[in-house]
Amino acid sequence: MSDILVRVEQGVGRITLNRPRALNALTHGMVRAIDSALALWAEDSAVRFVLLDGAGERGLCAGGDIRALHDALLRQDMSVPAVFFRDEYRMNARIARFPKPYVALMDGIVMGGGIGVSAHGSHRVVTERSRLAMPETGIGFVPDVGGTFLLGHAPDELGMHAALTSFQMGADDAMICGLADYHVPGDRLADLTVAVLHCQSVQEIEACLRDFETAASAGVFRESRGWIAACYARESVEAILDALRARPEEAARQAVAAIAGKSPTSLKITLRALREARHHERLEQSLEQEYRLAMACMGRPDFCEGVRAALVDKDRNPAWSPPGLGEVTLEMIEDVFASSDHGGLGLFAP
Repeated sequence: MSDILVRVEQGVGRITLNRPRALNALTHGMVRAIDSALALWAEDSAVRFVLLDGAGERGLCAGGDIRALHDALLRQDMSVPAVFFRDEYRMNARIARFPKPYVALMDGIVMGGGIGVSAHGSHRVVTERSRLAMPETGIGFVPDVGGTFLLGHAPDELGMHAALTSFQMGADDAMICGLADYHVPGDRLADLTVAVLHCQSVQEIEACLRDFETAASAGVFRESRGWIAACYARESVEAILDALRARPEEAARQAVAAIAGKSPTSLKITLRALREARHHERLEQSLEQEYRLAMACMGRPDFCEGVRAALVDKDRNPAWSPPGLGEVTLEMIEDVFASSDHGGLGLFAP
């Protein structure tokens, strides 16, 4: 059985991620198949728009196949992540600039690479089952696939909170953050899919989505955005933690506990990456930065250790290096951002 189903139905380019037992985690082959299909459909007048979904009942996509990257690094083969990230981020850019409507059904788990194949689309649908997150700091990595751009431009420091804590956003939270557009009940997705396949224009797509749309249940951010904005505007991760500890809200204490378990190096890289992404006018600028950061992280010990603790041994007890925020110096972070050993993505013409 193919890991991805790519076909044209009724003049609609359909992409179904088809690894339900792996929560549709993206392999390199799946990334290349998506990119090739989009390149073809962009020029094909017979294809009106694109519809993306995931097989199974658990979610659209849990992220990239990080176990494969981990195994390559253990072999000291940096070429595997270099090529994978280059192709994936170029695919993310293609989605964002796709000249036709791109409808993404973001049901269930949508994390990491799953955000990359969906949240850059033009019409993004969530359900009451949706759980969106960028959990990279928990495996010694940093938000990527354009995540720094999306979260960096979210209002009231909500994106920073999500990036540092790996907070899982429900439908309402995701829409407030700007990662989704429509809420549709999960039990109506099948009917929506049938209906949208008959749409002939962007106006008909939007009318169809509005017909199926319902109000999402209130999420966490509606009541929390005030203290989140105040705490996460601080200059450093340490200062953010101090501000959170001073808050009376239980959710603030939970945020402290969540941040405490993440890679100290990843936290500091992520803070700076999102702050810089706020000044990027185009997604491609953030993707170029993310590629440099991703490859720098591949050369550091925390990624393999984080994947080991989360997916290999599953002891949930990573030994980060350095182990504390105070040991992650400004010079170390500067070196990561200055890294250019693997070149760039070539998203901008010379």
